[in-house]
Amino acid sequence: MKHRPFGRTGAQVSEIGLGCWQLGGSDWGDVSDEAAHVILRTALDAGTTMFDTADVYGSGRSEELIGSFLKTQSQPIYVATKLGRGSDPGWPENFTDAAIHKHTEASLKRLGVDALDLTQLHCIPTDELRKGQVFESLTALKSEGKIKDFGASVESMEEALICLDQPELASLQIIFNIFRQKPIDVLFERAKAQGVALIVRLPLASGLLSGKLKQGTQFAENDHRNYNKDGQAFNVGETFAGLPYDLGVTLSDDLKSYVPDGETMAQWALRWILDFDAVSVVIPGASRPEQAAANAAASGLPPLGDEAHAKLREFYQTRVAEHIRGPY
Repeated sequence: MKHRPFGRTGAQVSEIGLGCWQLGGSDWGDVSDEAAHVILRTALDAGTTMFDTADVYGSGRSEELIGSFLKTQSQPIYVATKLGRGSDPGWPENFTDAAIHKHTEASLKRLGVDALDLTQLHCIPTDELRKGQVFESLTALKSEGKIKDFGASVESMEEALICLDQPELASLQIIFNIFRQKPIDVLFERAKAQGVALIVRLPLASGLLSGKLKQGTQFAENDHRNYNKDGQAFNVGETFAGLPYDLGVTLSDDLKSYVPDGETMAQWALRWILDFDAVSVVIPGASRPEQAAANAAASGLPPLGDEAHAKLREFYQTRVAEHIRGPY
């Protein structure tokens, strides 16, 4: 596993992290406590040293599972969490100074740590980002020693650029994959110039870029790929990268011929992301231990090369970009 600097924070993280949304057990189908610990253990054994979670994943369950796992480990693990989407007290009260402090204290307790490595605003309204009060609250928490650094998880490049105006911003979490390439042109150079770490979520477009989904694939009732295919519950961009499902499957099938022998499609899609030096860490999820191990192995694959990148750029521009829905 290779490591990269996490922006200007001084931290080094594995370039393949572990997204822990699925450990909440509420939006990706059921995951038992035992299965969650095996996934975390497998990821760590494969060299993954960065876990990304949020207070809202399973109403705190994901954080609690990570917290109990941390108690069994001696080696350093960088844990990033998020706040702002919890139901108590809910929007818009979540963005007050009191609520941000309350939610931070709750995350500290669930994770069992004295200070959070990183807390991130969790896809909060654009207007709240523009007001800037939330960043003042996070700066205060940093000065109090409750958090070491803060960042923001955003839905659009407009929101990312608003956040980059905050001088103490340590990181941005963005959706970036072969189907969503806008950050290359809008964000990467500025983030690098400012030393802001980039965390890439949904690198496999909710499984489309694994190459394993079919037109008739059925998802569990409590899987967002079932109940949010068209943005019925939250931003459509968080599910299948904002693409209509049937089209996404067709596009993924057409990409299979691009994948080199000896690599899975998922590993190849992760390697494509790692070829961009603006990226600090990619955080694919894993609902099974073997997925966590296979994802980590992408770190050891060779770069795709200029010709492959040019072909994938053209594929995106001519066949994908116009079909993306949601903030982008």
